[in-house]
Order: sequence, then C-alpha cells, then structure tokens
Amino acid sequence: MKINRNALKYIAIIAMVIDHIAWSFVPTYSVLGQILHFIGRLTGPIMAYMLYEGYVHTRDIKKYALRLGIFALVSWVAYSLYETHRWPTMQFGVIYTLFLALLTIWMWDKANIQKGFKIALVVLACGLSFLGDWPIFDVLWPLLLFINRDDPRKKWRSFIIITAVEVLGAQFMSITSDRPFRQVFQFGAFLVPPILMYMYNGEPGSRKAFHKWFFYIFYPLHLIVLMLLEVYVF
Repeated sequence: MKINRNALKYIAIIAMVIDHIAWSFVPTYSVLGQILHFIGRLTGPIMAYMLYEGYVHTRDIKKYALRLGIFALVSWVAYSLYETHRWPTMQFGVIYTLFLALLTIWMWDKANIQKGFKIALVVLACGLSFLGDWPIFDVLWPLLLFINRDDPRKKWRSFIIITAVEVLGAQFMSITSDRPFRQVFQFGAFLVPPILMYMYNGEPGSRKAFHKWFFYIFYPLHLIVLMLLEVYVF
C-alpha cells in the first residue's frame, strides 16, 4: 500500500492525538500507556520529514517561515495550558521546534558563513529546542535529511542513526532511573523509516487548502480540549 503526503500528515496527527491523550489520562508505566505512546512515536520523525520536504518544495520560504512562526506563538498558549494548566510559561509546542528546524535548514542552505559558524548555530538551535516538544531531534532529523538529500543512502542512514540515538538515549536514561522500562515505547520511532522508504510515494495528494491549514488549527485546538477535559471533567 502506498500513501501520499496528505495521508502521511494525517497518520502523524492521529498518532499525536493518541500520544497526548495517553499523557493526560493513562499512566505511562502501564501496558496501555506504553502501547499508546509507542504509536505516538510516529509523530516527531514524520513531522520532521515533512518539514524537510516542505523546505525543498515551498515556493516562498519567507511565507512558510512566517506561517510556522505565527502558529508557534499561537500554540504556545495551548501547549502551556496543556502541560501546566497556566500561561505564560517557557514551554512551547512542536510547531516551535519545527520553526527552529526550518530556520536552521534555511541558514545552512543560504547563509554565506563559515561551516564552523553554521555548526555553532545548529547547536544553538538544538539548545533552544528544549523549550519545545521533540527537542533536538526535530531539528536534526530534517537538517540531516536536507544535507544528504542528493545521496539516498546517506540520507536514510543519517535518519536512522538520529532515530537510534533518540531511542537508545531514552533507554539509557530510563535504566538509570527507578523505572527502567518506562521508555520502552520509544522504540515506536523505528517504524517511521520503513514507512517513509517503502510506503510513502512522494506525491502531495489533494492540494485543497483544508489539508494545508488543518494541522495548524487542529494542533492548538486539541491541546485546549484535552486540558479542559483533564481539569473540568476527569
């Protein structure tokens, strides 16, 4: 079965909702919690890949960056309320991290500066990403995909290596804690490379505006709904 870009986007959105529902209502250490978060690990790598493709295919990088920046600010309110039930905080959502990733790719591609300075800016972006969701990895995944875009072998190798660092790093941190198997769900991220390599056909699908704007609107909205359910219902 082959899937286009729109289908890939909705797979990421569904996995994200499942993941956020689990964080709100299901104990992470339970079997159900691990299963739901396992599914949720599809979200970050797929979004990173779509950001990389968005940069490569966009007709106007400035409008793309402006759109991400605006919705990063909008989702800041929703993500803060979802995470802490208050605002403002220094907690941003995944759109903020993707915005940093876009700026990083743009810098690497267009900035006429020495490579060492570019690397320093990448490190800075990774540091700033700790204020968002999927820190570091949703910056490095799309950047390395872009850098290696002309060599499929290097492209997928870099993607898998970053995925392995994310997954195995989480396991190491978990082993040193009092709950050594709490991060087993992170292995779900390994499902993404085969989905992208063997199922994604590279086609955009329908170009209706709905598909373009749905995620930007749905992301903060679903966080607010989950926060309200957690606070006032459950």
